[in-house]
Amino acid sequence: MTESSRQKHSPGAYAWKRVLRSKSALVGGSILLAIILSAIFAPVLSPYDPIKADQRTSLESPGLSHPMGTDRFGRDVLARVLWGGRLALPVGFVSVLMAAIAGAALGLVAGYYGGSLDSVVMRFVDLLQAFPGILLALAIVAVLGGSLVNLMIAVGISSIPAYVRITRGTVLSVKEREFVIAARALGIGDGGIILRHILPNVLAPLIVVATLGVASAIITSSALSFLGLGIRPPTPEWGNLLAEGREFLQYAWWVAFFPGIAIMLTVLAINLLGDGLRDALDPYLKR
Repeated sequence: MTESSRQKHSPGAYAWKRVLRSKSALVGGSILLAIILSAIFAPVLSPYDPIKADQRTSLESPGLSHPMGTDRFGRDVLARVLWGGRLALPVGFVSVLMAAIAGAALGLVAGYYGGSLDSVVMRFVDLLQAFPGILLALAIVAVLGGSLVNLMIAVGISSIPAYVRITRGTVLSVKEREFVIAARALGIGDGGIILRHILPNVLAPLIVVATLGVASAIITSSALSFLGLGIRPPTPEWGNLLAEGREFLQYAWWVAFFPGIAIMLTVLAINLLGDGLRDALDPYLKR
Protein backbone atom coordinates (compact mmCIF):
# COMPACT_ATOMS: atom_id res chain seq x y z
CA MET A 1 0.00 0.00 0.00
CA THR A 2 1.37 3.39 -0.99
CA GLU A 3 1.89 6.27 1.45
CA SER A 4 -0.96 8.30 -0.08
CA SER A 5 -3.26 5.27 0.13
CA ARG A 6 -2.40 4.75 3.80
CA GLN A 7 -3.14 8.42 4.53
CA LYS A 8 -6.39 8.19 2.60
CA HIS A 9 -7.61 5.25 4.69
CA SER A 10 -6.17 6.39 8.04
CA PRO A 11 -8.57 6.85 10.97
CA GLY A 12 -7.80 10.57 11.06
CA ALA A 13 -8.62 11.07 7.39
CA TYR A 14 -11.80 9.03 7.75
CA ALA A 15 -12.91 11.06 10.78
CA TRP A 16 -12.17 14.30 8.92
CA LYS A 17 -14.34 13.18 6.01
CA ARG A 18 -17.17 12.42 8.42
CA VAL A 19 -16.80 15.88 9.96
CA LEU A 20 -17.07 17.46 6.51
CA ARG A 21 -20.21 15.42 5.83
CA SER A 22 -21.82 16.53 9.09
CA LYS A 23 -24.24 19.41 8.54
CA SER A 24 -24.23 20.36 12.21
CA ALA A 25 -20.42 20.50 12.32
CA LEU A 26 -20.25 22.63 9.17
CA VAL A 27 -22.96 25.03 10.32
CA GLY A 28 -21.55 25.30 13.84
CA GLY A 29 -17.98 25.66 12.61
CA SER A 30 -18.97 28.35 10.11
CA ILE A 31 -20.86 30.38 12.72
CA LEU A 32 -18.03 30.02 15.23
CA LEU A 33 -15.44 31.03 12.64
CA ALA A 34 -17.50 34.12 11.78
CA ILE A 35 -17.70 35.06 15.48
CA ILE A 36 -13.95 34.56 15.97
CA LEU A 37 -13.14 36.65 12.89
CA SER A 38 -15.56 39.36 14.07
CA ALA A 39 -13.72 39.56 17.39
CA ILE A 40 -10.30 39.61 15.70
CA PHE A 41 -11.30 42.36 13.26
CA ALA A 42 -13.36 44.35 15.77
CA PRO A 43 -11.41 47.61 15.10
CA VAL A 44 -12.20 47.28 11.39
CA LEU A 45 -15.87 46.35 11.75
CA SER A 46 -16.68 49.20 14.14
CA PRO A 47 -14.90 52.57 14.11
CA TYR A 48 -16.07 53.48 17.62
CA ASP A 49 -14.03 53.23 20.81
CA PRO A 50 -15.75 50.61 23.02
CA ILE A 51 -14.84 52.47 26.22
CA LYS A 52 -15.01 56.16 25.31
CA ALA A 53 -18.28 57.76 26.48
CA ASP A 54 -20.38 60.26 24.53
CA GLN A 55 -23.37 61.50 26.51
CA ARG A 56 -24.82 63.22 23.42
CA THR A 57 -25.80 59.81 22.04
CA SER A 58 -26.91 58.18 25.31
CA LEU A 59 -29.34 55.26 24.81
CA GLU A 60 -29.71 55.91 21.10
CA SER A 61 -31.80 53.21 19.42
CA PRO A 62 -30.33 51.05 16.62
CA GLY A 63 -29.84 52.98 13.38
CA LEU A 64 -27.45 53.65 10.55
CA SER A 65 -24.78 55.33 12.70
CA HIS A 66 -25.08 52.78 15.51
CA PRO A 67 -26.45 49.46 14.15
CA MET A 68 -26.94 48.04 17.66
CA GLY A 69 -27.65 51.35 19.39
CA THR A 70 -25.75 52.87 22.29
CA ASP A 71 -25.69 52.35 26.06
CA ARG A 72 -26.36 54.88 28.81
CA PHE A 73 -22.93 56.43 28.37
CA GLY A 74 -23.33 56.78 24.61
CA ARG A 75 -20.91 53.94 23.83
CA ASP A 76 -21.57 51.95 20.66
CA VAL A 77 -23.10 48.57 21.57
CA LEU A 78 -21.78 46.89 18.40
CA ALA A 79 -18.23 47.92 19.25
CA ARG A 80 -18.61 46.70 22.84
CA VAL A 81 -20.08 43.36 21.72
CA LEU A 82 -17.28 42.80 19.20
CA TRP A 83 -14.56 43.76 21.66
CA GLY A 84 -16.30 41.70 24.36
CA GLY A 85 -15.75 38.64 22.19
CA ARG A 86 -12.01 39.27 22.46
CA LEU A 87 -12.31 38.43 26.16
CA ALA A 88 -15.13 35.90 26.25
CA LEU A 89 -13.67 33.61 23.57
CA PRO A 90 -10.12 33.42 25.00
CA VAL A 91 -11.52 32.72 28.47
CA GLY A 92 -13.55 29.85 27.05
CA PHE A 93 -10.76 28.29 24.99
CA VAL A 94 -7.85 28.86 27.41
CA SER A 95 -9.72 27.69 30.52
CA VAL A 96 -10.84 24.51 28.75
CA LEU A 97 -7.28 23.91 27.49
CA MET A 98 -5.99 24.25 31.07
CA ALA A 99 -8.70 21.93 32.41
CA ALA A 100 -8.19 19.35 29.64
CA ILE A 101 -4.42 19.18 30.14
CA ALA A 102 -4.65 18.94 33.93
CA GLY A 103 -7.60 16.55 33.84
CA ALA A 104 -6.04 14.30 31.19
CA ALA A 105 -2.77 14.08 33.12
CA LEU A 106 -4.53 13.16 36.36
CA GLY A 107 -6.85 10.72 34.59
CA LEU A 108 -3.98 8.99 32.77
CA VAL A 109 -1.96 8.53 35.95
CA ALA A 110 -4.94 7.45 38.05
CA GLY A 111 -6.31 5.02 35.48
CA TYR A 112 -2.97 3.45 34.51
CA TYR A 113 -1.41 2.97 37.94
CA GLY A 114 -4.59 2.50 39.98
CA GLY A 115 -4.32 1.61 43.65
CA SER A 116 -3.84 4.28 46.27
CA LEU A 117 -2.85 6.88 43.66
CA ASP A 118 -6.15 6.34 41.89
CA SER A 119 -8.01 6.70 45.19
CA VAL A 120 -6.27 9.98 46.05
CA VAL A 121 -6.93 11.48 42.62
CA MET A 122 -10.59 10.44 42.57
CA ARG A 123 -11.21 11.71 46.09
CA PHE A 124 -9.79 15.07 44.95
CA VAL A 125 -12.19 14.98 41.99
CA ASP A 126 -15.08 14.09 44.31
CA LEU A 127 -14.17 17.08 46.47
CA LEU A 128 -14.29 19.40 43.45
CA GLN A 129 -17.59 17.91 42.30
CA ALA A 130 -19.13 18.41 45.73
CA PHE A 131 -19.58 22.04 44.69
CA PRO A 132 -21.61 23.11 41.65
CA GLY A 133 -19.22 24.37 38.95
CA ILE A 134 -20.46 27.96 39.01
CA LEU A 135 -20.21 28.14 42.82
CA LEU A 136 -16.69 26.70 42.81
CA ALA A 137 -15.61 29.18 40.13
CA LEU A 138 -17.29 32.00 42.06
CA ALA A 139 -15.43 31.06 45.25
CA ILE A 140 -12.08 30.89 43.44
CA VAL A 141 -12.57 34.29 41.80
CA ALA A 142 -13.68 35.76 45.13
CA VAL A 143 -10.39 34.59 46.68
CA LEU A 144 -8.06 35.42 43.76
CA GLY A 145 -9.79 38.63 42.64
CA GLY A 146 -11.49 39.61 39.42
CA SER A 147 -9.11 39.67 36.45
CA LEU A 148 -8.81 37.95 33.09
CA VAL A 149 -6.15 35.48 34.27
CA ASN A 150 -7.97 34.68 37.52
CA LEU A 151 -11.20 34.17 35.59
CA MET A 152 -9.47 31.64 33.32
CA ILE A 153 -7.99 29.84 36.34
CA ALA A 154 -11.34 29.72 38.15
CA VAL A 155 -13.28 28.40 35.17
CA GLY A 156 -10.48 25.94 34.35
CA ILE A 157 -10.31 24.46 37.86
CA SER A 158 -14.08 24.09 38.06
CA SER A 159 -14.01 22.11 34.76
CA ILE A 160 -11.24 19.63 35.68
CA PRO A 161 -13.42 16.78 37.10
CA ALA A 162 -15.13 16.02 33.77
CA TYR A 163 -11.79 15.52 32.00
CA VAL A 164 -10.35 13.38 34.79
CA ARG A 165 -13.32 11.03 34.73
CA ILE A 166 -13.54 10.66 30.93
CA THR A 167 -9.78 10.06 30.69
CA ARG A 168 -9.65 7.58 33.57
CA GLY A 169 -12.61 5.63 32.19
CA THR A 170 -10.99 5.35 28.77
CA VAL A 171 -7.63 4.31 30.25
CA LEU A 172 -9.28 1.56 32.31
CA SER A 173 -10.88 0.14 29.18
CA VAL A 174 -7.69 0.34 27.10
CA LYS A 175 -4.81 -0.58 29.40
CA GLU A 176 -5.58 -4.32 29.43
CA ARG A 177 -5.99 -4.65 25.67
CA GLU A 178 -3.66 -6.79 23.59
CA PHE A 179 -1.54 -4.02 22.07
CA VAL A 180 -0.80 -2.54 25.50
CA ILE A 181 0.10 -5.96 26.92
CA ALA A 182 2.36 -6.59 23.92
CA ALA A 183 4.09 -3.25 24.37
CA ARG A 184 4.68 -4.04 28.03
CA ALA A 185 6.08 -7.46 27.08
CA LEU A 186 8.51 -5.80 24.66
CA GLY A 187 9.97 -3.83 27.56
CA ILE A 188 8.49 -0.43 26.72
CA GLY A 189 8.35 1.73 29.84
CA ASP A 190 5.22 3.13 31.43
CA GLY A 191 5.83 6.57 29.96
CA GLY A 192 6.11 5.20 26.44
CA ILE A 193 3.00 3.06 26.83
CA ILE A 194 0.96 5.97 28.17
CA LEU A 195 2.08 8.46 25.53
CA ARG A 196 2.27 6.19 22.46
CA HIS A 197 -0.46 3.61 23.04
CA ILE A 198 -3.00 4.90 25.57
CA LEU A 199 -3.09 8.68 24.99
CA PRO A 200 -4.09 8.40 21.29
CA ASN A 201 -7.17 6.42 22.36
CA VAL A 202 -8.05 9.10 24.90
CA LEU A 203 -7.80 12.05 22.50
CA ALA A 204 -11.05 11.46 20.58
CA PRO A 205 -13.43 11.61 23.58
CA LEU A 206 -11.35 14.40 25.10
CA ILE A 207 -11.70 16.53 21.96
CA VAL A 208 -15.47 16.11 21.99
CA VAL A 209 -15.81 16.90 25.72
CA ALA A 210 -13.43 19.86 25.38
CA THR A 211 -15.36 21.29 22.42
CA LEU A 212 -18.63 21.17 24.32
CA GLY A 213 -16.82 22.41 27.43
CA VAL A 214 -15.90 25.68 25.72
CA ALA A 215 -19.60 26.59 25.58
CA SER A 216 -20.01 25.88 29.31
CA ALA A 217 -16.85 27.86 30.09
CA ILE A 218 -18.13 30.91 28.17
CA ILE A 219 -21.46 30.75 30.02
CA THR A 220 -19.69 30.39 33.39
CA SER A 221 -17.30 33.29 32.73
CA SER A 222 -20.17 35.48 31.51
CA ALA A 223 -22.19 34.58 34.61
CA LEU A 224 -19.29 35.57 36.88
CA SER A 225 -18.88 38.89 35.05
CA PHE A 226 -22.65 39.41 35.25
CA LEU A 227 -22.40 39.01 39.04
CA GLY A 228 -19.51 41.50 39.17
CA LEU A 229 -16.81 38.94 39.98
CA GLY A 230 -15.22 38.58 36.56
CA ILE A 231 -14.15 41.22 34.05
CA ARG A 232 -15.41 44.54 35.39
CA PRO A 233 -16.68 47.64 33.57
CA PRO A 234 -15.79 49.69 31.65
CA THR A 235 -13.91 46.81 29.96
CA PRO A 236 -16.46 45.21 27.61
CA GLU A 237 -17.27 41.56 28.27
CA TRP A 238 -20.52 39.86 27.34
CA GLY A 239 -21.47 39.11 30.94
CA ASN A 240 -20.99 42.62 32.26
CA LEU A 241 -22.69 44.04 29.14
CA LEU A 242 -25.76 42.03 30.12
CA ALA A 243 -25.50 43.32 33.68
CA GLU A 244 -25.28 46.93 32.46
CA GLY A 245 -28.31 46.53 30.22
CA ARG A 246 -30.71 44.75 32.58
CA GLU A 247 -32.00 48.00 34.12
CA PHE A 248 -32.91 49.37 30.68
CA LEU A 249 -34.86 46.37 29.38
CA GLN A 250 -38.19 48.21 29.30
CA TYR A 251 -37.12 51.20 27.23
CA ALA A 252 -33.64 50.39 25.84
CA TRP A 253 -33.84 46.66 25.13
CA TRP A 254 -30.90 46.67 22.72
CA VAL A 255 -28.31 47.28 25.45
CA ALA A 256 -28.80 43.75 26.87
CA PHE A 257 -30.34 42.05 23.83
CA PHE A 258 -27.32 42.03 21.53
CA PRO A 259 -24.78 40.75 24.11
CA GLY A 260 -27.29 38.01 24.94
CA ILE A 261 -27.59 37.12 21.26
CA ALA A 262 -23.78 36.98 21.00
CA ILE A 263 -23.60 34.48 23.89
CA MET A 264 -26.49 32.43 22.48
CA LEU A 265 -25.03 32.20 18.96
CA THR A 266 -21.57 31.30 20.26
CA VAL A 267 -22.87 28.55 22.54
CA LEU A 268 -25.17 27.24 19.79
CA ALA A 269 -22.32 27.15 17.26
CA ILE A 270 -20.00 25.32 19.67
CA ASN A 271 -22.68 22.77 20.56
CA LEU A 272 -23.42 22.10 16.88
CA LEU A 273 -19.71 21.67 16.21
CA GLY A 274 -19.36 19.39 19.22
CA ASP A 275 -22.25 17.20 18.07
CA GLY A 276 -20.65 16.88 14.64
CA LEU A 277 -17.29 15.96 16.14
CA ARG A 278 -18.89 13.39 18.42
CA ASP A 279 -20.59 11.70 15.47
CA ALA A 280 -17.35 11.76 13.45
CA LEU A 281 -15.02 10.52 16.17
CA ASP A 282 -17.27 7.89 17.73
CA PRO A 283 -16.34 4.55 16.10
CA TYR A 284 -19.69 3.03 17.06
CA LEU A 285 -21.70 5.58 15.09
CA LYS A 286 -21.90 4.56 11.46
CA ARG A 287 -23.54 6.76 8.86
